Amino acid sequence: MKVTVLQENLARGLGTVSKAVSPRSTLPVLANVLIASDEGRLRLSATNLEMGITCWIPARIEEEGSTTVPARTFNDLVSTLPSDQVMLKLDVSTQTLNVRGGTSTNDIKCIDAQEFPPLPVPDLDGAMQINAGDFREMIHQVAFAASSDEARPVLMGVLVQVDKDKLTMAAADGFRLSVRKAILSAPVPAPVSAIIPAQALKELARVANDGEEPIYMVLPKGRGQVIFRVKDVEVVSQLIDGTFPDFNQIIPRSYKSRTLVSTASLLKACKQAEIFAREGSNVARFNIKSAQGEMQPSEVEITATSEETGKNETIVEATVDGSGVLIAFNVKFLREALEVIRTPNVALETSAANAPGVVRPVGEDDFLHVIMPMHLG
Repeated sequence: MKVTVLQENLARGLGTVSKAVSPRSTLPVLANVLIASDEGRLRLSATNLEMGITCWIPARIEEEGSTTVPARTFNDLVSTLPSDQVMLKLDVSTQTLNVRGGTSTNDIKCIDAQEFPPLPVPDLDGAMQINAGDFREMIHQVAFAASSDEARPVLMGVLVQVDKDKLTMAAADGFRLSVRKAILSAPVPAPVSAIIPAQALKELARVANDGEEPIYMVLPKGRGQVIFRVKDVEVVSQLIDGTFPDFNQIIPRSYKSRTLVSTASLLKACKQAEIFAREGSNVARFNIKSAQGEMQPSEVEITATSEETGKNETIVEATVDGSGVLIAFNVKFLREALEVIRTPNVALETSAANAPGVVRPVGEDDFLHVIMPMHLG
């Protein structure tokens, strides 16, 4: 293999695939990045056996070939090379990659590409297609609510359901639920339901940074995998086996009070309360006060107390439709939900101190977030 590539393209490609490199594995080759000539371009791939990322970058290929390079060494080296051309030349007999950039010459010991696990090649015919910017936003609004508890692997994933042209994504961790819906540009021939690891979707959102490009999603039959393709990047992930909870059962059907409030004001108040609440279990009290007569405005009084730090109290103006209620929430969870809402105002629907609350963006009905109450104490 003999290849010339621009340093910035190589650094960008390595940055794209590096998150799939396995830091701790009994297989040494999984700590490496596969580099291979591929139809006039350079292909970089990394995998931890659960997720794989492949990226293609422009290059001048003088001799075809492939090898796997220790990811950390190669990444660190390339980042220090001058932003000019980098020459890569492989000695196949010793599996040594010569890397030249500027006045620097380096030899890196590699592992034969034959030892690298093969990644699936997707057939994009009949693939589901969605705008990258829209899909990235959906991931941001849902994936954060997935669990990180390995004892419940199903909840570490995001449920992705497609029926005709309707796409629904849902994630829950037992304390909160995020649901986001969208309409596809073209209907799918058969319904789809899969649990995709939240981490894989977060990586997809990270690498799919061009909002204008379409993302193609393929679920090869009987493989237990999902493959995403966007522009010059491919992300493949194992699916999670199991049955996702029926999230529609979790969403309250009615409410006794609907509180309209400025998203920015409530978010700021939650951030302030969290400073004090994080010493304990992130609990903050929300006293929703309905207007008593013409002269009294409606408001939400948010209180967080810590034995060590002290106390925070913030009052946020609101429009309350219905009765007032005193309810406690995990303020970190509420803050994370508010951070993914784009609308200027948000509605908080509540029924009782011991019933879940529902957060909805005002003016958009494609997103909702259910948050379980905490004990008032």
